[in-house]
Amino acid sequence: MLDPILAQLQHTMVQSVLEKLQLVLGSTSYLASGLSGLSAQPSAFDDLIAEAARRHDLDPALLKAVVHVESRFAPEAVSPRGAKGLMQLMDTTAAQVGVTDPFDPAQNINGGARYLRQLLQRYDGNVALALAAYNAGPAAVERWGGVPPLAETQAFVPRVLDLRNQYRGWLA
Repeated sequence: MLDPILAQLQHTMVQSVLEKLQLVLGSTSYLASGLSGLSAQPSAFDDLIAEAARRHDLDPALLKAVVHVESRFAPEAVSPRGAKGLMQLMDTTAAQVGVTDPFDPAQNINGGARYLRQLLQRYDGNVALALAAYNAGPAAVERWGGVPPLAETQAFVPRVLDLRNQYRGWLA
């Protein structure tokens, strides 16, 4: 029972260090490709990602990039704020998009894709704003009139976009 807790703590600590390094270095592509080791590799969830992308009319590379940044492909991931699963859905968001088990990869990816589609529609296809809202919440995007000046969100948006571009190369 202690092993999953230690694994999650280690994941959270590594994620925090990577985000701090990213802010100091100011380069998302270096961290995305150099430190992650996962940037252009297949994942066990590619079929689920492709299906959810098709179902919700999303770029599969974008969806995979969100999964990568949010959980590093760990379906059991839980953030310090309580976001769960591959796409790190908060309980209220999960309920809103019909996810009953956030640790079920198919449900989580489909629910996260549905939510991302809703955000893209809300922000007229503006991917950066949709990603900012996915990370910080729509209220923060509305309050700031754009991508909020929050360190986590300022790092999240370009990381996802960089990985999306990398994934497009091999998902095409």
